[in-house]
Amino acid sequence: MDGSVSGGGLIRNIESLLVSSGSVIFAFELVVMGKRHLALMLFSAGVLSLMGSLAFKSLSTTNVFVAESQSASKSPILPSDADRPRMADGRHYPIVPDDPIKLAALLQEVEEALLQPSTPEEELPSLGHQQQLIYRELSKDLPTSNKVLVHLPSRWRHVAERHLAARREFLAMHRRSFSPRLMPAWRIIPPEPAENLLSYYRKAESSTGIDWEVLAAVNLVETGMGRIDGVSVANAQGPMQFLPTTWAENGIGEGDIRDPHDAIQAAARYLVRRGGLHDIRKGLWGYNNSDHYGRAVLEYTALLKEDPRAFTGLYHWEIHFDIDAGDLWLPVGYNQNKPIPVSTYLRKFPASRPR
Repeated sequence: MDGSVSGGGLIRNIESLLVSSGSVIFAFELVVMGKRHLALMLFSAGVLSLMGSLAFKSLSTTNVFVAESQSASKSPILPSDADRPRMADGRHYPIVPDDPIKLAALLQEVEEALLQPSTPEEELPSLGHQQQLIYRELSKDLPTSNKVLVHLPSRWRHVAERHLAARREFLAMHRRSFSPRLMPAWRIIPPEPAENLLSYYRKAESSTGIDWEVLAAVNLVETGMGRIDGVSVANAQGPMQFLPTTWAENGIGEGDIRDPHDAIQAAARYLVRRGGLHDIRKGLWGYNNSDHYGRAVLEYTALLKEDPRAFTGLYHWEIHFDIDAGDLWLPVGYNQNKPIPVSTYLRKFPASRPR
């Protein structure tokens, strides 16, 4: 969800120690993840590559590095349709071209723009959402995705393959014979500013040894980096989806279960307790008892390790709720205190629907 983001270009400023940390899961894909997790539509994950030569500059007041590309590129012109219904912020549901060659060209332009420090901050929400929707659609269409991959340069093909692998793991988790007929009782809120989240992940890594990229990936797939404010059917709560009983365990939860800083620190401690320092797959199994979940998280982790600037795209992913009526977009401002029929919701908010 697009959310109010402060700090200008700081979304693309990664702390120096973040840049030096090592290797490898949209939500916002909706996944009803076993006993502990919110049904989430979290996406598949974010892309990056190093554009041109990079120079890292230390910022004296924030101790972050800004990756500066020596060459700036124009922001892509995203597909648009004047007849489509709009959300309150003026945006419409992203359009994904049918033609594989055009789609590959658009994807490459979007990926490159998300990496460029020169890309205007106000364009990032639309770019991130476009990126997310492309991967969401391609993940369900193997023939088209293969055609698109053929037309991508190797750099972007690798990134796309990671995104698609992550999303498909979620789809495998989410196989079901029924589709929800009710909209979830969620509130969609703006995420914490990107620079704040990065500092929370880094602090947790420093105190526990759990890689910041893993924590960012878990935060992404659990609640879209804190956008979903709701309680799962199993009573999991907060941006990292803790059961109150787990939060209450000695040495795990400290502070407020719904506070991003406190929840991220607790998630790192929990992953350590579940064996994550020796085998992160084991730790993630403790977080959610699914190999699909662990593999998806590690694909997103790999994207961030290979290029920390991938965080920019992932941070701007929206919340989606995939049902028979379509892959519905739930923007910041969605607020249902109890489930309501999908048809009722769509009559009031038609812009949530793909077409």
